[in-house]
Amino acid sequence: MGKRFVIKIGSNILSNELSGLDEDIIRNLAEHISSISSMGYEVVIVSSGAVAAGMKKLGLKTKPREIRLKQAAAAIGQSSLMWGYEKAFAEYGLKVAQILLTREDFSDRKKYINSKNTIITLLSYGIIPVINENDTVATDEIKFGDNDNLAALVSILIEAERLVILSDVDGLYEEDPRVYPKAKLIPYVEEITPDIECIAGGAGSAVGTGGMYSKILAARKATSHGVAVNIISGKKPELISLMIEGKEVGTFLKPRRKKISHRKGWIAYSSRSKGAVLIDDGAVKAVTKMGKSLLPSGIISVEGNFEVGDSVYCLNSDRKSVAKGLINYSSSDIKKIMRRKTSEIEGILGYKYSDEAIHRDNMVVL
Repeated sequence: MGKRFVIKIGSNILSNELSGLDEDIIRNLAEHISSISSMGYEVVIVSSGAVAAGMKKLGLKTKPREIRLKQAAAAIGQSSLMWGYEKAFAEYGLKVAQILLTREDFSDRKKYINSKNTIITLLSYGIIPVINENDTVATDEIKFGDNDNLAALVSILIEAERLVILSDVDGLYEEDPRVYPKAKLIPYVEEITPDIECIAGGAGSAVGTGGMYSKILAARKATSHGVAVNIISGKKPELISLMIEGKEVGTFLKPRRKKISHRKGWIAYSSRSKGAVLIDDGAVKAVTKMGKSLLPSGIISVEGNFEVGDSVYCLNSDRKSVAKGLINYSSSDIKKIMRRKTSEIEGILGYKYSDEAIHRDNMVVL
């Protein structure tokens, strides 16, 4: 396996609301990304821009708010986006492949593995996958998703060495540089703390769905899985080459030395929760501090409808998510055995799958 990079390119880099796709910037990006490929790196692109490209074709002056218009813009703009990439990379003898994903492709374990196999196969043939959310069908993705998050999930999926997020600013600043011109760039982040998240808080760009805050949240996911993250200016594609040379550009976010397993990464970041269980203080301590499994006796109440094997959150008394895991019993059965001893499970249900409601091997502390 070669070294793998995931490069996320936002719609604010590739296009604007007036002119649609900027073919010059796409060619410039292709030049520097191809240089990475020529050095033996495997590159995956996560690209926005379909909706922005479609706006131009549809004659829309502002970003549509209606779901049907967003879907229409994505449908008509996706071909332009891919054609732009295909032409640009062809100049350097490289081929690209389009992959459209939805949240379901990550939350379903079989689809998750299949997506990984497809991407790895393309990379083995020297082809650059260009990944985007399938905005034409994924209504909830348009409302709530962003490609920063998708890029983090992809970097975890393919076990990338590095995630490079191209931003419309030079990196993470102590203050918003668009409001405070003298704001200082933060070149290095040892750990993503609540203070770092607070610094990054702010609204997104005019054509994208994510701002710096979404980039930091994405970086938190990636770094926890051992993926290094760089946030650099996408308006200066030459910085990609400088970064490869080891030059200090933008903001570097250090990966955790002790990373979570690939399976637990899927549970934490990709599996879709079907509900939650409220647990008592003793169970919170056992799960978060002592590395124990969650027993039915520690569950106070149940929220949502879930089945055996579904992903659920564990909430403390303040309703904060402290863990996430795969449940061993359905919601209806948990209601019957919560607050009860493991020795009572079989007598109550007539059977017993497990002593644990969630085994520690299938649980991630958040």
